[in-house]
Amino acid sequence: EGRWSAWLPAAPEEEDGPDPRSREARSAAGWRVGNPWWTGPADAVQARALGRVRAIRAHLVWSPEVRVPYRTLALAGAPPIVPRAAWGADESIRRGRPAYAPQLRFAVVHHTAGRNDYSRAEAAAIVRGIQLYHVRANGWNDIGYNFLVDRFGTVYEGRFGGIERNVVGAHAQGFNTGSVGVALLGSYGRQDPSAAALDAAARLLAWRLDLAHVDPAGLVTVLSGGNPRFPAGVPVALRVVSGHRDTGFTECPGDALYARLDALAGSAAALGLPKIYDPQVETSEGVFRFRARLSSPLPWTVAITGSGGVEAARGEGSGRQVDWSWDASGAAGGVYRWTIRAGTARPASGPLTVEGASAPLAVEDVTADVAGVTPNGDGQADTATISFRLTKGANVTVELRDAAGAVAATVLDRVWKRAGPHSVVADPAALPDGQYTVAVTARTAVGEEAQGFLPLAVSRVLGLVTAAPRVVSPNGDGRSDRLSVSFALAGDAAVSVRILREGRWVASPFAADLPAGVHRVVWDGSQAGGPLPDGAYTAVVEAADAAAAVSVAVPFFSDTTPPSVRILPGRPLRVAVSEPVALALRIDGRLVRRRVARAGVVRVPWPGPALRVRAVAWDAAGNTSGPVLRVARP
Repeated sequence: EGRWSAWLPAAPEEEDGPDPRSREARSAAGWRVGNPWWTGPADAVQARALGRVRAIRAHLVWSPEVRVPYRTLALAGAPPIVPRAAWGADESIRRGRPAYAPQLRFAVVHHTAGRNDYSRAEAAAIVRGIQLYHVRANGWNDIGYNFLVDRFGTVYEGRFGGIERNVVGAHAQGFNTGSVGVALLGSYGRQDPSAAALDAAARLLAWRLDLAHVDPAGLVTVLSGGNPRFPAGVPVALRVVSGHRDTGFTECPGDALYARLDALAGSAAALGLPKIYDPQVETSEGVFRFRARLSSPLPWTVAITGSGGVEAARGEGSGRQVDWSWDASGAAGGVYRWTIRAGTARPASGPLTVEGASAPLAVEDVTADVAGVTPNGDGQADTATISFRLTKGANVTVELRDAAGAVAATVLDRVWKRAGPHSVVADPAALPDGQYTVAVTARTAVGEEAQGFLPLAVSRVLGLVTAAPRVVSPNGDGRSDRLSVSFALAGDAAVSVRILREGRWVASPFAADLPAGVHRVVWDGSQAGGPLPDGAYTAVVEAADAAAAVSVAVPFFSDTTPPSVRILPGRPLRVAVSEPVALALRIDGRLVRRRVARAGVVRVPWPGPALRVRAVAWDAAGNTSGPVLRVARP
């Protein structure tokens, strides 16, 4: 807006980064390290040197505001969390697979630096900009933080790998492994975080630390992985909810936020009670001792289960301390599972191995990615991926057996597989339609044998299934209001069409017996719960004939929200749009049409001043923005 901001530090969080000697740190060697400072719209950058600076480089990240119909993950005890897909994470730029820590022990709180007066729409753009900068400027694998919280109390999923897993971030050099990094968007040196941000951060920490059975108000000793403040191997005493400055030479998370950390930890500890803290298992000469601490006195149980979930032992007690021992000297050798329960607290559990005879051979968790196969060459459900798990290494045979139990096809024949998960692809193109059984047989060299079974239907009655338009807008405006589901039948069949959202059944537009041929079902978006919310959906067509029943699912989206359009002041003529649109402008009486491929600001070439501009936009679903007018003085 024609004014320079105050001077800002070029690298406000220079001690963010991967742990030394990690693969991520090695792959980023030679990159410049810093953090983005969100400026909002800007035309120029000015630099000032302090000390002997010979060269500078600025990495400019463009992250436009995008209208995002936030889809949040609903998890018990957690605040709503905006997943990466909803805030627009660029999965194509990730530079490596996520790394995982064996356990989560503490949290590190940060601020991201930058302006505090950002809007709701800008918040997602800031998160997206941080990811772009951390990867493309710093050379990291992904965004460094595990979670981010904006001033409105919205929580965003950070680094890829699973919000319930111990993903190793790049937010506190030397202390990333075993920690979760939570960053509040903004600068909090003097300004206090908003109440909404603190409340969301407390609920996030309460849930995430409870998953690991860690007391938010506790203390922990951590061995440094190495950074300028703490050399590798130095034990460091930390609060479970620590600030970034506790682990390195940095002012992060700012004085105002840092002063709130004890209160933040106290709030997190008070949420979601009761809780089980610090479960431990010790063993000595075949005796296992189970200990834990409870947030309040409660009756508790410790249960030991073996293969198939059969209970092998149980201990009970009451109070704040869980302490029970199991003498496993008389138990069969193998892998067991222990579980500590106390009232409504989140149970704590884990595996334990009893020495002795090795665990018995078993084929577990036999599943397929489709319930039925339609091997007609149309590219939909032509094959099935069969997955299973072995408790020990064995030679494996995978067969398809017909209704009489005879082997109809052999998918895998006596191939050695190690213990753990495996998968094979079954192609039943040579088989006739019918009901089959997948039989997974495992045999060891000493004669042990185990089997797992799974039903699998094969039917060519259902041909190619399509859904159009890809984006439907059932709002009654006459544009893309209806979804057309088309499919082909090779013979007479009982057909049903169902609509699912995130795996949940929301509507049943059609069910009837149909003859062979091409058919189409039109759905107006009606459902029992009222208007169809915006979001991702799946149309599932199931067809059953005398041989078998099969189904095919195709995705589509619902979008009833019109795009937003703004004509920006000044020259050249610029228009900001919230999503990809077809744009129609009438400039001083002349019609100009543009197709805009992405959200953001688009320049419209125009000779001379544009005095009177009227703009209208349509999105892929046919939603219209309505006219926007700007009149300038000549």
